[in-house]
Amino acid sequence: MKLIIISGLSGSGKTVALHTLEDEDYYCVDNLPIGLLPQFVDRILSRRVQLYDNIAVGIDARSDSEDLRDFGTIIEWIQQRDTETKIEIEIIYIQAELDTLIKRFSDTRRKHPLTKKGLPLSEAIEVERSLLKDVATAADLYIDTTYTNIHELRSYIKERVVKRSKTNLSLLFHSFGFKNGAPADSDFVFDVRCLPNPHWEPNLRALTGQDPEVIAFLQGQDDVQQMLEHIKTYLNFAIPRFIKQNRYYLTISIGCTGGQHRSVFIAETLHDDFRANHDNVSIHHRELNTYPD
Repeated sequence: MKLIIISGLSGSGKTVALHTLEDEDYYCVDNLPIGLLPQFVDRILSRRVQLYDNIAVGIDARSDSEDLRDFGTIIEWIQQRDTETKIEIEIIYIQAELDTLIKRFSDTRRKHPLTKKGLPLSEAIEVERSLLKDVATAADLYIDTTYTNIHELRSYIKERVVKRSKTNLSLLFHSFGFKNGAPADSDFVFDVRCLPNPHWEPNLRALTGQDPEVIAFLQGQDDVQQMLEHIKTYLNFAIPRFIKQNRYYLTISIGCTGGQHRSVFIAETLHDDFRANHDNVSIHHRELNTYPD
């Protein structure tokens, strides 16, 4: 049985993620108090016939604060439970930057669940972040939706979570521009701003790292080829060791200045190379706002 726990900041997209899994035939329960999670699992496993192979549970900061502090102990108890049914637990934590969350609450006119305690919205978000810090620390997959809309998040969940089989590691190659900030949900960040920049070539400036002219320009640069070899050597060393540690997800981010040329080309090249030996490899270009179909 697979149990996915979805948590994170209000307004970040937890409900969207849960509904996406529900559409993929997961049995989903939202806003379950974390202290009831062991009893919920017991109830599911006590049935003579296993009705659900995939279950997703939404947990937020409205759970008892002591239960939130005991999150690790609760998960450990479930994993060590004496049962014939092997329980595979994945924890997904979703967050966004403060300004983005404030704008989303303003646009939707929804109340933050902690503002009923008399807190201003910005303070309520930070209190929520503090309450959920132990959950965030334990997360297998950390998703930052600051630059992600609803449709992109649904695609992301389908690509990384639903497609990942029990024995596979999900790899995401992610390009971005440092001028908009480094992504918070990365396991590795490689800075390629030291490479020759197509932006300074007038005929390439309006193109991207997916266009043949830019690809040809970058492929002809010795520094680019050496950078690719160094990154691939490191990842080929690190990835098998993370697999041995039962890691489910790895996000490898490649950053250049604007996120249009160099980082896109490097991410695309790495994506194509690693697909040869890994089943679940995806790509996203943050500044181009492109997800796979």
